[in-house]
Amino acid sequence: MASEDRFRPAVDLADLRESGRELVALDGRSIALFDHEGSVRAVDNACPHMGFPLVRGSVDEGVLTCHWHHARFELSCGDTFDPWADDVRTYPVEVRDGTVYVDPNPDSDEPPAVRWSNRLEDGLEQNLRLVVAKSVIGLLDAGVEPTEPLSTGVRFGCRYRRDGWGSGLTILTAMANVLPDLDPDDRKRALYQGLVHVAGDASGEPPQFEQDALGATDTDFDRLRSWFRENVEVRDPDGAERVLRTAIAAGHDDAELAGMVAAAATDHRYLDTGHVLDFVNKACEALDHVGWDRADEVLPSLVRGLARADRAEESAEWRRPIDLADTLDDVFADLDDHVAAGAGETWSSPDDLLDTLLGDDPHVIVDALTEAIRSGATPAQLADVVAFAAGTRVARFSTTNEFSDWNTVHHTFTYANAVHRLAERTGARELYRGAFDAAVNVYLDRFLNTPPAPLPDPDPDADPSEALETLSAAFDAEGRVNDAGRAAAGFLDGGGDPARLRRELGGALLREDAGFHTYQALEAGFEQAATRPPEEARTLLVGVARYLAAHSPTRREREQTFGIAARLQRGESVYGEDADI
Repeated sequence: MASEDRFRPAVDLADLRESGRELVALDGRSIALFDHEGSVRAVDNACPHMGFPLVRGSVDEGVLTCHWHHARFELSCGDTFDPWADDVRTYPVEVRDGTVYVDPNPDSDEPPAVRWSNRLEDGLEQNLRLVVAKSVIGLLDAGVEPTEPLSTGVRFGCRYRRDGWGSGLTILTAMANVLPDLDPDDRKRALYQGLVHVAGDASGEPPQFEQDALGATDTDFDRLRSWFRENVEVRDPDGAERVLRTAIAAGHDDAELAGMVAAAATDHRYLDTGHVLDFVNKACEALDHVGWDRADEVLPSLVRGLARADRAEESAEWRRPIDLADTLDDVFADLDDHVAAGAGETWSSPDDLLDTLLGDDPHVIVDALTEAIRSGATPAQLADVVAFAAGTRVARFSTTNEFSDWNTVHHTFTYANAVHRLAERTGARELYRGAFDAAVNVYLDRFLNTPPAPLPDPDPDADPSEALETLSAAFDAEGRVNDAGRAAAGFLDGGGDPARLRRELGGALLREDAGFHTYQALEAGFEQAATRPPEEARTLLVGVARYLAAHSPTRREREQTFGIAARLQRGESVYGEDADI
């Protein structure tokens, strides 16, 4: 029992017994008092689900029921029968000389960080969007670092989805990557959006059961790489997982492990329209955030996707009318010789290489990339220029195409970004193949730039404030793709801070019910723009703005849920005639 001086007089016992319930305000808290079955109980008046006043609820056989969504609570302890509602806070009560006293400031059973961490687990397990939103807001308001909910989501998504790494974990990692670009409140939104997608991916799915590592952890790493690729080649995920776990258990570092998986992901062409290699890259980036000591939890989630992926050389467009796969096989057969020829050379990208990559002759493209290797281009350098070519396709996508074709240019760009990032991480020679694959897809996407949408003309007199207003309006109406592109360019041309533009674009995305590809488009665009000269960054951010505008507006249901959670956290009402719900 709390000490006597913490109790406050609340209501006459006789009045409470006559009415059965009373609402009192003590120390700024709204507390509902109930006389039930001869006992006095006190609970927070706001239903923990969505804030409806519990004093208006019903009490029967010790159960308090909220009349809004029918959440039920055991009256004496506050525990809910409905996990989506959360437990309601209870307050100690004493009756003294006919007066009910309440302690409005009881000691908490657990710190807020612990409470919200536990609730986040509940929200993920039961796919409860509002619970996830409350938990993220509660954790960050309690001073918890974003890596904690991120780590919870990564661990959950890898453990409870038999098919392994998927779109939800990719979205979560992409949002973690862009957190520094966002306003503080939008960082909460970003984690919420990612975690909601992780929960949705795992909902109703069987869990992942781990294979054991092989006992031969002293096996040479090159042999482990060979075993891993062989098992992926024959589509044996169990064997591949055991080999990968063996390499992890043997203590091989992050670059070696990433290179091992990336090599298998480029043994065949453009797996699953680029998603497989993008997942590999995102899994590595997730480990950068949560720590590579968790590689054994994360990397095995990639294996099933690697082994089961569609291989582009099995598709008609890679074989007819030009056998692109065979053309690349010829290059790859001599790859060691090409690399040896460039040993000791320092390569700089020719001025016309971008035009070549955007051209309509695949043989010229392949020859140009081969010559680059023979002139000393590293995998990262080659992937860099190809990634910009792929981003240019997005920026110049013609809206006369079918809407679904946005995905085609998008897939090439995010794949090229993954190749670039993995090449920077590992330097693995096999990623030359990824750069060629991306370049071939840039070629295959050429008709989606026919005619190409013109990049906005430079306008140094543009008003950045007006440009942002135009940009915001473009996301609130359909068909304003080009307006969004011109506004993004005008903002930069007029001297606007690129960091401000990224904040605006990120905030716009996070208020939409965005799909998987839209999150990818923003994150890849930000990543590629971050280290490029201003004119190239301008092109890429124009592409991001146009892609977002093409996929906006949506119903914004997830934003409504987040708004409800934020208002509840602030103690605001979300019910009644004046509430926008």
